[in-house]
Amino acid sequence: MPLEVLPGIAQKFSKYLRKLGIETVRDLLWHFPSRYEDFSQLRRVADLQPGEQSTIQGTIEEVNLRRTWRRNYTIVEAVIVDETGNIRAIWFNQPYIAHTLRVGRMANFAGKVSVSHEGELYLSSPAYELVSGREDREGGMPETRHTARLVPIYPETRGLTSKGLRFLIQPILKNIERASEWIPAEILKESDLPEINRALETIHFPKDIEDALIARKRFAFEDLFLLQLWNLREKLKLKEEKAHAIQTDMERLKGVIQKLPFTLTFSQKKSLWEILKDIGKATPMNRLLQGDVGSGKTVVAALAAIVAAERGFQTAFMAPTEILARQHFETLKNILLRIGISCETGFLTSTGAKIFYADGLEADIPKKEFREHLMRGEIKIAIGTHALIAESNEEQSLAFQNLALVIVDEQHRFGVAQRAALLGQKFKPHFLSMSATPIPRTLMLTVFGDLDISTITELPAGRKNIVTKIVPREERSNTYEFIRAEVRGGRQTFVICPRIEPDAINEPEVKIREFNKLELKSVKEEYEKLSKKIFPDLRVAMLHGQLKPKDKEKTMKDFTDGKTDVLVSTSVVEVGVDIRNATIMMIEGSERFGLAQLYQFRGRVGRGEHQSFCFLMSETKGAAAKERLKAIVEAKNGFELAEKDLKIRGPGQFLGESQSGLPDMAMRALADIELVKSSREAAQRTLAQSPNLKKYPLLGKKLSEFEKQIHLE
Repeated sequence: MPLEVLPGIAQKFSKYLRKLGIETVRDLLWHFPSRYEDFSQLRRVADLQPGEQSTIQGTIEEVNLRRTWRRNYTIVEAVIVDETGNIRAIWFNQPYIAHTLRVGRMANFAGKVSVSHEGELYLSSPAYELVSGREDREGGMPETRHTARLVPIYPETRGLTSKGLRFLIQPILKNIERASEWIPAEILKESDLPEINRALETIHFPKDIEDALIARKRFAFEDLFLLQLWNLREKLKLKEEKAHAIQTDMERLKGVIQKLPFTLTFSQKKSLWEILKDIGKATPMNRLLQGDVGSGKTVVAALAAIVAAERGFQTAFMAPTEILARQHFETLKNILLRIGISCETGFLTSTGAKIFYADGLEADIPKKEFREHLMRGEIKIAIGTHALIAESNEEQSLAFQNLALVIVDEQHRFGVAQRAALLGQKFKPHFLSMSATPIPRTLMLTVFGDLDISTITELPAGRKNIVTKIVPREERSNTYEFIRAEVRGGRQTFVICPRIEPDAINEPEVKIREFNKLELKSVKEEYEKLSKKIFPDLRVAMLHGQLKPKDKEKTMKDFTDGKTDVLVSTSVVEVGVDIRNATIMMIEGSERFGLAQLYQFRGRVGRGEHQSFCFLMSETKGAAAKERLKAIVEAKNGFELAEKDLKIRGPGQFLGESQSGLPDMAMRALADIELVKSSREAAQRTLAQSPNLKKYPLLGKKLSEFEKQIHLE
């Protein structure tokens, strides 16, 4: 139901509601409070105490409006009287209040009791609400919205406060048609959850905080429940699809592995075996390969692609950035040359295409020619960005002859539409996604619940531990001298610039644009400082997201080739960059990054035989920030760190709320392991009762709506 059907809404509030993403009446009712103010204690004036949050009820004896001579502020003062005394209420820059409050009327006033310089108690900017006579106090008093209760405080926007939202929501709750309950009754009973209409009324206007928490639990549960159902249904659907069965010649594979310049770890071999077993079936694999930074996931994926190629099938190997895609291309070339396998491998990004031929030669080719090679099935392994599946409007989409395996690095960075473009074929390709971000089990079971999971838990043999140190301001000059000495010894250094949070900018429509400008300014300022003042004797370069693709490529190539000593960068190097000669990672403003992200940065060094170092530059003296950074120094592995990060920052920050596709409440609920577990068990029981949900038609309809809304990445 659109908001315009409500009288007065369209003219007064619709503009502001849309800023909050509210387009319909349902959106408004599901705009839940972020917290509550407890104004439930109705006190007498004589009993008020400084600093407490209270509601008083009294008669308005006096109202005055005046302006201050210094800053041209308006101040509204009202005197409220009850049978025990009187008290002033004061509002700043809200002149309309003087016309709203009428002398002689009775009203509730709720807010903080403050003390003036003269020692007089007063109410500072209290919420107010006109009420009828005192005789209604017992039993018949009208229901309040803003005072004398637990008052909901909502996410707001300029022009629309929580008071305005309460004004809109309360009458809608009273007059709207009752919502249909779609969660099966037995699930509600087993999980001890309220019915939907009761929960909706309670979450907005609870009697006490316990009521509010129960209502919140219901709405958090329902989103998780739907997500778990969706995951389990996807698994069931996948079993009904057909895929190419890619058989592995194990003796041949053993020979290939023996030719590698390193020995696979036990967990690499185990993960490879799990993948090969899956792709050997005639139903599509849907597997997540996750491992610590530098644990060798790419080699495992590459071996699976080579197995497919030797059986005549094609593999699409995608990465979220051109830098990472290029690195995978180089890795594949090196492996193929080392093991002596003839396999035509293609590389495609938005800027161009290459082919690595069976005889070891490499050539740039036009995209049209690349497409023709692909359609004829000559390119067995195609590596690139999302350009592999979504070319520009001017050119037709790419077509594979017999695509059997899709490998996606950092799969949560690809949208469902992109993934569907690869899956919409008669024979569904096997799907292998890789993540270098260790995912806590709570998130794994929920957000990636439709995937089977392989985990690489060891680092390659001979890899040295990275020395990690928190560097306060007073030790900065010593760190610069250490970097200079390392560079003179032939090593290279990364410098990561502090993260600029887009949430620091208020207006949503300019947030991302301003964020990009601020981050660009940050990296440019650091580059100027290091290249001209700190290291004028060293070769310093700069890398950021606003550079043209060719400039990015050249900057990275120069660094890879050892032509640059110090690379100043934004978080573009977070994933996948592998510079074996880089031994120092210096992170400015380290307290602004999440633990998992800092761990990713640190993993960019220590890839070669030299001892490596990570310096966490910190200007803060806060105990909480120091504790977080200390966790990086002490964590034994990325998975331990990810669990800490989840507890400290919550799932929204860990996954990135805008990318996860999950409602805010479900996102926060991911930290509640018991709720995640109970929602999964409820979903399993429900599908056991009715796999197609025909027994639960309302639930089936709700799940269909949910599938359209989420955009898991």
